[in-house]
Amino acid sequence: MENMKPWLSKAAAQLREQIDDAYPSRLRGSDGWIADLRHQQAGKSDHIPDPKSGNVVRAIDIDARLSDDKGASIYLANQLRLYAKDYGRVSYVIHKGQIASPIFNYKWRKYRGYSAHDHHIHISFRKNQDNNSEFFNIPLLGGKNE
Repeated sequence: MENMKPWLSKAAAQLREQIDDAYPSRLRGSDGWIADLRHQQAGKSDHIPDPKSGNVVRAIDIDARLSDDKGASIYLANQLRLYAKDYGRVSYVIHKGQIASPIFNYKWRKYRGYSAHDHHIHISFRKNQDNNSEFFNIPLLGGKNE
C-alpha cells in the first residue's frame, strides 16, 4: 500500500470541478492538492497522502483570484462554510486568516497556522467522502436552493 500513487478524494475532485465550471476564467497559480515539502515536514496536513487509506489526499487549495470581484473568494469560502455546517462533507475551510470547523459549529474564528491562506481557499474533506463524487448542492456552484 505504501507505494501506491497518491490520488485526490472524489469529493475534492468534484468540488474543484464545480468551482472550475462556475469560474472558468479564474487563475490557478495557487491551486494545489498534494503536499509540498513544507507541508510534509509539518507532519500534519490533509494535503499529505494517507497511506492507511490507499494514499488518498483530502484537501484542495483554490486560488483566491476567482474573478474581477475581489470579494468572490470570501463569498465562496463562506458558502463552503455554510455547506459544511449543514451537510458534513467538508471538514473545514481556511481563508484570509480565518478557519471554520466543527469546533465552533462552523463559525469563523482566527486561524493561527503557518499561513493565513490569503492567496487561496483551503478546503479539507471528511474521510467518509473519499469515494463520494456526488454533486455539491451549493447555489453559487450550480446547485439549487432548497
